[in-house]
Amino acid sequence: MSILSELWWTGVRAAGGQAAVQRALENNPSILAGGKNRQAVAPVEVIAVGKAAASMARGALGLLPVGTPGLVVTKRGHVGTLGADYKQLEVIEAGHPIPDVQSLLAGQRLYERVRALSSNSHLLMLISGGASALAERLPPGVSLVDWQRKTEDLVASGADIQAVNSERSKLSLIKSGRLLKAFSGAKATVLAISDVAGDEHSVIGSGLGDPRYLACPTYSATVAANATAREAIVQAARSQGLVVQENKERLYGDLYDVAHQIARTLRRGPAGLYLWGGEPTITLPEHPGKGGRNQALTLALARELTGITQTTTQAFEVLVAGTDGTDGPTSAAGGWLRDSSIYTRAELDDALLRADAGTLLGSHNELFVTGPTDTNVMDLALCLKR
Repeated sequence: MSILSELWWTGVRAAGGQAAVQRALENNPSILAGGKNRQAVAPVEVIAVGKAAASMARGALGLLPVGTPGLVVTKRGHVGTLGADYKQLEVIEAGHPIPDVQSLLAGQRLYERVRALSSNSHLLMLISGGASALAERLPPGVSLVDWQRKTEDLVASGADIQAVNSERSKLSLIKSGRLLKAFSGAKATVLAISDVAGDEHSVIGSGLGDPRYLACPTYSATVAANATAREAIVQAARSQGLVVQENKERLYGDLYDVAHQIARTLRRGPAGLYLWGGEPTITLPEHPGKGGRNQALTLALARELTGITQTTTQAFEVLVAGTDGTDGPTSAAGGWLRDSSIYTRAELDDALLRADAGTLLGSHNELFVTGPTDTNVMDLALCLKR
């Protein structure tokens, strides 16, 4: 295994849903015991929504009374053996990044289950990135097709996740805290894994778990974020004798501007490990090819570094990948850049113009494929300069 992929996995595992939730619950025993309020001894319902929902639910259920019920909504292929291991759960797999009819079923079931909880109940809500597409309850007059087209337009527009989630919330009957307004119980706990800048619960999952509108005593926390992954990578890198030259959450803004800034830092900086997190934006053509923003950033960096002498170029190894294991509507998490000289400038220009980075990377065996990772804390870009 390459040292960069080893470090990437170290960061991803540090932000894993199961471990993150277990840490949060064990460090706050009053969540499980109910504190002085013995009417709410433990959560009586677990609601988990997002790409990391299955692993987050597993982390909670391992500490809760046997048979604690719940609803888990996640992306297709991200459930694992959770449903088989915890047969009392209702599990819904839905579409992402484009929502589908299962997303509407999930939104309706979320609302019904939250509203049905008794006045002395304790709700444990677990939220991670991807929740915006995976669950929705639409107002009258707005169809699934309307919502899908709106989502496709937002994804293609180059808007950042905050802007996208803000627009999604305007059409929703459960986002921006509206779901939790239906809860009339005694206590609520909201734990989130952040896939947004600032880690605000009002933005994660379009505010599906925003606790500000709860009338009952509430505990809320962000249990993992991009910084969690990056800090684990830094510690692992230093333990292997690597000098960490930069560790920043700076992958924001236009993807091509980000590539230019990163390449300039790499050209001017000393040898060592460079580490960045975040989510850049990209505007898609009318008929995009294969790939996602991480694959596009990989090729944009290749184009930026093409002008360096071959000897210097070969001294760089770059890995850019989404921590959830998916990059756009593809099965790859991102891409490798181990030698930019394998591409011609014309190939790079064409692939980026057509948003077809995945095809070019795949033709050179430079795709990074991981499968589901049990977390979602935005993207990571690692570069080793020798």
